[in-house]
Amino acid sequence: MEQIETDVVLIGAGIMSATLGVMLKELDPKLKIHVLERLTEIAGESSDAWNNAGTGHAGLCELNYTPERADGSIDLAKALKVDEEFERSKQFWSWLAGQGRLDPQRFIHSIPHMSFVEGAENREFLRKRHAAMAAHPMFRGMEFTIDREVIAEWAPLLMQDRHDDGMYSATRSLLGTDVNYGGLTRMLFADLYHLPDTTLCMGHEVRDLERLDDGRWQLEVRELARNEKKVFLAPFVFIGAGGGALPLLEKSKIPEAAGYGGFPVSGEWLRCLNPKVIMQHHAKVYGKAKSGSPPMSVPHLDRRTIGTEQALLFGPFAGFSTKFLKHGSWLDLPSSLEWENIVPIMQAGWKNLDLTKYLIDQVRLKPEERLEELKAFMPSARMADWELAIAGQRVQVIKKDPKEGGILEFGTELVAAADGSLAALLGASPGASTAVAIMLDLIPRCFPEKAADAAWQQGLRRMVPSYGRHLSEDAELLHTVRRNSHNALGLVPPAVDKSPSGR
Repeated sequence: MEQIETDVVLIGAGIMSATLGVMLKELDPKLKIHVLERLTEIAGESSDAWNNAGTGHAGLCELNYTPERADGSIDLAKALKVDEEFERSKQFWSWLAGQGRLDPQRFIHSIPHMSFVEGAENREFLRKRHAAMAAHPMFRGMEFTIDREVIAEWAPLLMQDRHDDGMYSATRSLLGTDVNYGGLTRMLFADLYHLPDTTLCMGHEVRDLERLDDGRWQLEVRELARNEKKVFLAPFVFIGAGGGALPLLEKSKIPEAAGYGGFPVSGEWLRCLNPKVIMQHHAKVYGKAKSGSPPMSVPHLDRRTIGTEQALLFGPFAGFSTKFLKHGSWLDLPSSLEWENIVPIMQAGWKNLDLTKYLIDQVRLKPEERLEELKAFMPSARMADWELAIAGQRVQVIKKDPKEGGILEFGTELVAAADGSLAALLGASPGASTAVAIMLDLIPRCFPEKAADAAWQQGLRRMVPSYGRHLSEDAELLHTVRRNSHNALGLVPPAVDKSPSGR
C-alpha cells in the first residue's frame, strides 16, 4: 500500500480547491499540494458550466438578496456583501490575467443583468429597490423602467408576442457578467499543475480520514481504475467536494461538524435548441421566486457563453434526489444521517413544509407546464425550440441553532476545525462567484500565524488589492479596483461616478 506525505490535500477538483491551491502556492511556493478527485475530469460536478448557473453573482438582479423591511425600506446588506465578494473574485482573476496565467476571453464576458416583474405591488418594490441601489456607489448606473418599449429594447424576447395590458417593470445593470466556472476551473488547475510540488490525482476517491496523534490527517484513498488503496498524510486538508463534502466532514469527527446535515435539491433547465432564438436575447433576466421555493430556484432567462457555444437557458426547475452529487449514490442522504443531525434535519423539515410541497409540485410538472412557466418570461416560446437538460445537485445546509433548533440555510458555510487543520465548504448559491472571498476567510482561520506575517499579508494584497478593506465604504477604492479589473478582464467599463462625494 502506497503512503504519500504532503503538506496540503485538496479534496475535489472544482472551483474552490483550484482557487485555494493557486493562492496557497503564491503565498508559499514550497508547499507540497495534492488534489484528490473521484472523477476523471476536472470541474465535472457543481463547477461545470452546464451544472452551474454561470451568473457572476453581484446582487445586481437577484431580488432575494434585497428583502423589503417591515417599514417598507429595502435592506441592501446581502446585496452589498455579495457584490463586494464578487469584486474580490474579479481582482484575483485580473491579477492572474495580468501575468498571462488566465485568458479572460475563455471564461468571462459582460452581459446586462436584469430584474423583471409584473404587477403593481412588484413594480413598487422594484422602484424602491432601484432607488436604494442606484444611490450607492456599488450599484451606480443601474437603470429602471416601466416602459414596455424600453424593456423590449433591452430584452426583445420578454415583450415579443406579449399582447396583454399587464404592468411590467425592469431594471438593468451593465456591470453584469456571465462566467464559465468550468472553463475557469480548468485554467486554474492547468496553472497549478505547472507549479512545482503540485500533483493532481484524478480517479482517486477518499474513503475515510482520521486525525493522528502527531496532529496530521490520514486519508484512506482508493485509486478507482486500478482498485488500489493509498494513504495520504497531511497537516492540512480542505474538503471542497461540493455535495460530497458533508459525508467527509462527518467522517472527520471534528466537534465543529456535529449537528450539520444536508438537504439535496436537483436542478433542471429548459435549453434552447434554436440558434435564431438564442441570438435575440442578450441578458440575464431574473424574476421573483415562488413562495416556498429555495433561492437557487429563482426563475431566469439566461444567455450563456460556454466555450465557443452560445446558449439560452430557462429555469432552473427543482427536483428531489437522495444523491449529494450528480454522479453520486442514491444512498448519500440516508447514509449522512447521524444521531447528532437527525433531530435538526427533522426540525428543519417540519419548518419548511412549503419547500417540500414546492419540490413535489416541481417533480410532477409536465412539459407543457414547464413551457407555460417559460412563457411568463417569453410569450413567443415554442415547445419545438426547447429541450429539458439536467443540471447539477445542490445540498442545502441544515444545522443546529441554539434558539430555533434545526434550520435550513441557503447560502454557503465554511466549517473549520478549531486548530485550523481541516476545513470544509458546505452549501450552494452564490457559491462559485464568492470562491475568492471564501478563501480569503479560510486562510487566516486555518493558517493564523502565517497569515499574520507581513509576507503573507503582502501576498494577499497582491492577489486581491482590496483585501482587508471594505469597498462598500470606500468609493474611491471601489472605482480604482473595479476599473482595473474590468480593463484586465475585457469587461464593459464601469459607470463614472460624477457626484462630489462619490455617493
